Amino acid sequence: MKRIDEGRLESDLPYRFGYLTEFMGFSPADIESIHGAATHLAPLVPALVDAVYDKLFTYDATKRHFVPRQSGYEGPAPQDLETLTQDHEQIQFRKQHLGRYLAKLVTAPYDGKMLNYLDHVGKIHTEKAGSPDLDVPLVQMNALMGFVADALTATIQGLGLDRETEHRTVRAFNKLLWLQNDLITRHYQAEKNAAQAA
Repeated sequence: MKRIDEGRLESDLPYRFGYLTEFMGFSPADIESIHGAATHLAPLVPALVDAVYDKLFTYDATKRHFVPRQSGYEGPAPQDLETLTQDHEQIQFRKQHLGRYLAKLVTAPYDGKMLNYLDHVGKIHTEKAGSPDLDVPLVQMNALMGFVADALTATIQGLGLDRETEHRTVRAFNKLLWLQNDLITRHYQAEKNAAQAA
């Protein structure tokens, strides 16, 4: 039986990621499958981004998070929830970010730099990073990740890959998105712990 330092899981990001990848079986072969899908998925990223934003704009609980000024965006902020459309400059800015994120998932090496990037994706949706006005509730992040996971699965299944490659690719992305979800959830848990300690 392997001994795990549970306290270290909360304080040492590489240790945490190493434990999770080992536990889930996220292997170099999975990374190879993810990278192997890049040429197939890259042309579909804009449609996937549009599908995500169509879903986010379906509910006030998710759309409202795009009214405050987004971190790094310099243009005019939206006036209110009712008049905000997907044509707004700030939404185009956010769509570009999501497109780059999806592209990075299928092209970047899974090294320390990528780990920090994936962790930052989780942190930036809380008050700890990015805009101080942006604090997306965990339930909305879980809803989004579930939607993205299903959309990616459907997209991969529509690529016309041979059965074995499709199976490996879907499983690899499934593990990756669970890893990403943990790197989101951990920041919400840290906020909760800090609030309880105060």
